[in-house]
Amino acid sequence: MPRTDPRESVHKRAPTMDGVPNVTRADAAAAVRNPLAFIAARWTPHPRTVQRAALAPLVMSVIIVITGGAVRLTGSGLGCPTWPKCTDDSLTTTSEMGFHGVIEFGNRMLTYVLCAAVGWAIIAARSQKPYRRSLTLLGWAQFWIVMSNAVLGGIVVLVGLNPYTVAAHFVATTALLTVATVMWQRTREGDGAPRPLVGGSVQQLVWVMVVVSALLITVGTVVTGAGPHAGDSSDVPRMPVDWEMISKAHAVLAWIVVTLTFALWFVLKAVDAPKGPLARTRDLFLVLLAQGVIGYVQYFTDLPEVLVGLHMLGSCLVWIAVLRVLLALRERPEETVPGLPAQEYEATSVSMAGPR
Repeated sequence: MPRTDPRESVHKRAPTMDGVPNVTRADAAAAVRNPLAFIAARWTPHPRTVQRAALAPLVMSVIIVITGGAVRLTGSGLGCPTWPKCTDDSLTTTSEMGFHGVIEFGNRMLTYVLCAAVGWAIIAARSQKPYRRSLTLLGWAQFWIVMSNAVLGGIVVLVGLNPYTVAAHFVATTALLTVATVMWQRTREGDGAPRPLVGGSVQQLVWVMVVVSALLITVGTVVTGAGPHAGDSSDVPRMPVDWEMISKAHAVLAWIVVTLTFALWFVLKAVDAPKGPLARTRDLFLVLLAQGVIGYVQYFTDLPEVLVGLHMLGSCLVWIAVLRVLLALRERPEETVPGLPAQEYEATSVSMAGPR
């Protein structure tokens, strides 16, 4: 019997194709009815993927504060003079609007990137097994804050950069930073009942520090609202307060936060607290020192735009560091949540306010 070359048999073999699963009409209907549940039933992200997804909105929130500061400091606040369009006749910026239009419209476009980051966090949290409702709700809370702050940003433009609406716009962004930081932390811990790592007196000290820090940021918005950087070259009204006086009040509050942080570090060392709260307190102290240096330098150099922008970045980092100190005071172990097995995720219809 003649021998054949194996290579010839390979070439003569009929081509084959792996079967592609069919998407039924029921699958399509389920995907349309509840896309989150549809994805969750077919994908289980790695815990690290969920953590990174939760970190993305936090990073984007800081970035959008920086770009918002650039809009203000370059006088581009009315680069797009109306909202939601850039002009009455154009959805986007035009060449006649020049540099200011590009800066303002670019900042508006970053809102969509932020929305995408929040959406990715929601999808990852919703798909995690076992299902954690608290994470998903934190993601949706960010979504609604972003939507409301986008509307508020439009109102800021429509009222000609009224300083009170500008301050409210920044406060709303601080709320977004708060929820994003909490969600990021929650992805790295379980759903068990929180167990305190320090005593009640230390917790009270930290809560005082949190309240004073929130007041510090709020007064900082008044300093900006009364200061020279109005956000546009036109005659934009300022808050009718003594800028020197409110700046000094802001500095006093900053020193109170620094003192409280220094005291907290010593107390934690004295009670031999775990490394987590100590490390977070140290980080906060270093951020406060850097922020203080920037603040005083900008004050004595007539508020140069670059330093004001760095100070806005610093305010975000200070608030995040304060929240991390607060969240480090307890631990949450893993908890087995009773319910359906991980693979049984039906695409049931739910409202956007509370998916699942």
